[in-house]
Amino acid sequence: MHKHFLAKYKILFLLPMISLWVFGVMVQAETVCPDNFNGLTKEQLMDALVACEKESMILEANIEKTGKEKTTLSRDITLLNNKIKQAKLAIKMRTASINNLTEDIVVKNKTIGNLTQKIERERDSLAGLLRRTDEIDSYSLVEIALSDQPISEFFADIDDFEYIEESIYDSLVEIGATKKMTEEEKTLLEQKKNKEADLRYQQELEKKKTEANEAEKQRILKETKGKEAAYQKELKEKQKKAAQIRAALFSLRDTEGIPFEKALEYANIAAKATNVRPALVLAILTQESDLGKNVGSCLVSDLDSGDGVGKNTGTVFSQVMKAPRDTDPFKKITDRLGFDWKKTPVSCPPEARYYKGRGFGGGMGPSQFIPSTWELFKERIASAVGVSAQSANPWDPAHAFTATAIYLSDLGADNGGYTAERNAACRYYSGRKCDNARPANTFYGNQVLKKAESIQDNIDFLKGVSS
Repeated sequence: MHKHFLAKYKILFLLPMISLWVFGVMVQAETVCPDNFNGLTKEQLMDALVACEKESMILEANIEKTGKEKTTLSRDITLLNNKIKQAKLAIKMRTASINNLTEDIVVKNKTIGNLTQKIERERDSLAGLLRRTDEIDSYSLVEIALSDQPISEFFADIDDFEYIEESIYDSLVEIGATKKMTEEEKTLLEQKKNKEADLRYQQELEKKKTEANEAEKQRILKETKGKEAAYQKELKEKQKKAAQIRAALFSLRDTEGIPFEKALEYANIAAKATNVRPALVLAILTQESDLGKNVGSCLVSDLDSGDGVGKNTGTVFSQVMKAPRDTDPFKKITDRLGFDWKKTPVSCPPEARYYKGRGFGGGMGPSQFIPSTWELFKERIASAVGVSAQSANPWDPAHAFTATAIYLSDLGADNGGYTAERNAACRYYSGRKCDNARPANTFYGNQVLKKAESIQDNIDFLKGVSS
């Protein structure tokens, strides 16, 4: 009976523990990546992000596993389904991040508002103190002597005056500190706004990819009707398109075009050295070459003046290059590479006649570095491509791609994201971030990012065919 009693209460003791375990499992199971993040607290948003990241890792593992299987209709449908889920999940995660960021921005705005009010209050106090100082300074010695007020009170006012001076100083210090704090808050807010823009841009790209994958899945199912033979025919068509993309001529400035596959290889090498997205490197070079239309078509004829002529037209151009800033290094570069500087093409200036503010030409090769800039970068370029600094060649595509990537990295493109890449493109073109100042530069950044999207689509397509 004693044993039965103990067993009975042992079970009663374990029941709460079992209940807690079951409840814990249920609570844990409920922490999934939600479809809607509206109304969630900051803590709930963070939990949701963790849940989304876990689901993303599982999907990534499934995609990797499925990708290794033999290419069949069922395998590719499974792969597409997983990629669609992955893209939708990425959109969820971006939405959660944006919501989280929006909440931070609201807090920052409130803080800035409070600080602004504090500055106004301090200014009012300071104005009052200054008025009181003026009152004390307005009394003369005669007025003090003839006044009914005891002289001791005037001495007390002097003490007050000293106190007022100290108060004014303290107020100025406090206002200065508050102003600095406000400026820092505003800077952080601007950074967060840029980050939000990047997240939204990324979300839009992911949405486009999701829609494309959905359409691809439906097209495959419709055209093959589940038949393996029809699907294999479809696969051959995709492989044919991939071959066409790889072989398509990638136009370059001041040198012969190369196949896209080779261009992508160079861009990938440059990306590894700089962490700049390959599609952005290719987009910049495409923008610079204008699809092969805008080639270097000037020759330097006089190193002292920088004057030159049109390579094919013979048109005289004054100051093709800025002398001696670029003519001296141009001579050194061509000499060490074994080129004749008189026969080596460079970009022409905007107009034949030079006038103040016209600008110069002299850009070399696909990356369009002017000679003085190339000399500043040559050692880093050479190190990245594995040659000596003396062998760094502006007209070698592999070297030019790396040069472009290094420069874009220095301009902030290695951070990734829409804002960073767009501003880097504008700086590559004009030396300043995208803005509304003159001369215009925003168009360049917009065009480069548009080209980068198209190029990234081709890169993704090639990856999809090879997977």
